[in-house]
Amino acid sequence: MNTDDKRMNTDNGECVIRGQCLGTDHSSVSSAFIRSYPCSSVFQRFWAASCTVLALAGCAVGPNYERPPAETPPAYKESKDWVLARPADAQPKGNWWEVFGDPVLSGLMEQVQVSNQTLAAAEARYRQASATVGAARAGLFPTVGASAGATRAGRGEGSGATTYDASLAARWEVDLWGRVRRQVEAASAGEQASAADLENVRLSLQAQLATAYFALRVADAGRELLEQNIKAIETSFRIAQNRYVAGVVAKVDVVTAEAQLKSVQAQELDLRATRAQLEHAVAVLVGKPPAMFALEPVRFELRLPEIPPGLPSRLLERRPDVAAAERRMAAANERIGIAQAAYFPSLSLTGSGGVSGTSVSTLFNSSSLAWSLGAGLGLTLLDFGAREAEVKIARAGFDESVAAYRQSVLAAFQDVEDSLATLRWLAEENQVQRDAVRLARESVQLTLNQYKAGTVGYLNVVLLQAAQINEERQAVTLVGRQLAATVALIRALGGAWDSPAPAS
Repeated sequence: MNTDDKRMNTDNGECVIRGQCLGTDHSSVSSAFIRSYPCSSVFQRFWAASCTVLALAGCAVGPNYERPPAETPPAYKESKDWVLARPADAQPKGNWWEVFGDPVLSGLMEQVQVSNQTLAAAEARYRQASATVGAARAGLFPTVGASAGATRAGRGEGSGATTYDASLAARWEVDLWGRVRRQVEAASAGEQASAADLENVRLSLQAQLATAYFALRVADAGRELLEQNIKAIETSFRIAQNRYVAGVVAKVDVVTAEAQLKSVQAQELDLRATRAQLEHAVAVLVGKPPAMFALEPVRFELRLPEIPPGLPSRLLERRPDVAAAERRMAAANERIGIAQAAYFPSLSLTGSGGVSGTSVSTLFNSSSLAWSLGAGLGLTLLDFGAREAEVKIARAGFDESVAAYRQSVLAAFQDVEDSLATLRWLAEENQVQRDAVRLARESVQLTLNQYKAGTVGYLNVVLLQAAQINEERQAVTLVGRQLAATVALIRALGGAWDSPAPAS
């Protein structure tokens, strides 16, 4: 088949091949040149052939990657300040935990960066993906080898002769159809996906640490409330005992007061167990054995940061999981081109040169020089559908990655919507809960005064004190849920926001 201007249509567009093509009925042809021509003439011809091959190597079969669209809503339910995001997952996420104004939490976050083993494993996976790019890129260049040796041979009782040789050999598979380039692009997309995975693991671990830390501090605040209530109930218990000794009330009041005291003490012990488990979780997240880690109870100033308006517009900019899904989609697209390249012939260029002689002193004489140049062309003619199946596999893999990408986008929107809705309703619930706590405390005080005056029984006091404890614990739990929802929102948005000083 001879042609001066042969156009080959591929999924990638048009590829113009200029020159003369060699055709054959065989599935593979190869030629080796060991000529008596002057070296300069041979190398000129080989160089001319190589230049022609390089001109052909501009082709790359397979579709060019374009990011498929993902459905995005015109606005959030919980926030109407929506604008189209521009991907920025590579930007630094910042020390987002600083919006909570807790130096202990900031110190723990630094330990996660250094000592967490899950993060170390993710970093090692990224280095593997980065090295894969280098391995794929090496396929664009020839391989060169060297050898040297000495051989002694003889016959019968003769002394024999020694032969010395040294040689260099090179082989290059020309990337005519872009198979290797597609492999490099696929590996690069995989490296970027791995980098996004690393950031996603980092952000996830930071969010887990913040959530566990806040839950621990909420447990501390709950214990502090229960300890205060235990003191109040002990006072009521003594009042009941004194009134029983004075013969004013029956013994049932003393027993009821003591039962209530034991119940609240049991709740306080249960919170101690919860706190211990949370402390162990924090220890593992910062890469330490639980036996070698402790967080002392401190008075915790619960603070909720302000959420700037319009924040959800940055959703798709920094979500590392969305970025990773998109990069895997790009890698899957490149694998289609890799599979399609198998339909086209492969061309290999080889060359070798060396010296051989019976003595080291004559080894580098011109008469000892030997060289060879060669080219090989190979094409599979019949594979019973194997290549077609590989292309179908690659296309199905790409379709799968598109669906996974779109699902990750939907999940990202859901995460933000969930967190915004949770924060909005918890804020309203918190206002109502404050009033409930205030009224419960006032009811207990009034009823206790009535009990001292003998107008009501102790059962009334017990019921209202139990209600007060429940309302106070519910108030602390609500603040903890608000903190957890704020952390979840930050994670859903992919990192920190530019915010003024945290609001109390």
